[in-house]
Amino acid sequence: MRPHATFPRTLALALSGLTLLAACDTAAPTLKPQARPAELDQPATQPDEPTRSTRSQTLSRYYARVQSELLTQGLMRADGGGADTPFDADDLARNFEIIAFFDEHARGSLAPAKDRPGKLHRWEGPVRMKADFAPSVPEEIRDRDNAVITRYAARLGQVTDHPIGVTRSSSANFHVLVGSVDDQDYILRRVREIAPDISDSALDIFRNLPRSIHCFVLAFPGSDNSDVYQLGIAYVRAEHPDFLRRACYHEELAQGLGLANDSARARPSIFNDDDEFALLTRHDELLLKMLYDRRLKPGMRLEKARPIFRQIAAELLPDTS
Repeated sequence: MRPHATFPRTLALALSGLTLLAACDTAAPTLKPQARPAELDQPATQPDEPTRSTRSQTLSRYYARVQSELLTQGLMRADGGGADTPFDADDLARNFEIIAFFDEHARGSLAPAKDRPGKLHRWEGPVRMKADFAPSVPEEIRDRDNAVITRYAARLGQVTDHPIGVTRSSSANFHVLVGSVDDQDYILRRVREIAPDISDSALDIFRNLPRSIHCFVLAFPGSDNSDVYQLGIAYVRAEHPDFLRRACYHEELAQGLGLANDSARARPSIFNDDDEFALLTRHDELLLKMLYDRRLKPGMRLEKARPIFRQIAAELLPDTS
């Protein structure tokens, strides 16, 4: 029997010409009080690191318990799917239609979007990702997560056959910000530097991020073509435990490529609010491969694109159609 999640993750919302995709939980788990970790009573071993606020430490303990609760339920799978999660070409095409052509929320609000398809959006130029760690993030997390992001970017590039990779230079156009609540001033400054024309309403997302939102990505279209992304900013909380942080990278970096919606029928998939899978699955790789197939074009309407992506799905899964 398929498990049911307690913590739906993803909401998608368009704000003033940009797309917001966020991983979130809408209900906190029922938790027992947790004893104070012994290490919190020990003197700091790295005096050069900034002292974390009580609020940040409280969030760390909360997210650790969220992750533990999800894993206890058998959720946050990392196996990519298997014999228990079969899907065929028809499933793949149906899920692509919902995830690539529909929005979860109406533009500029959290109200449900109209049940009306939009157009295809994706990147056309190279995607150059860069991790940007705020001052409170320890060196060991920086080193570990840089490696995670580098490997994952290479995988996304291989899957899509699109130039996607990591850069350390100022040429980055997909910024992955990692910080805690103690880093708000730094994060706001960096966002303004990266996107000088960002709206106040979009900045408010960073200022007033509720605990229920684990991470999100903003995808900005170009001024010359509203269907083509030219800038991305993902934000991941540094308070997350390692695996939950890794799950955020997998979901937000993939969604920032153009798969903006979720589907309750998509399985095995991270594009589903049920939290069953934490990391990109084979099904999701095929969705990305379809999105970047050159037979599809940014700005395509669903009616024109449907016979094309159905044909692509049949080619990708010829034995199941």
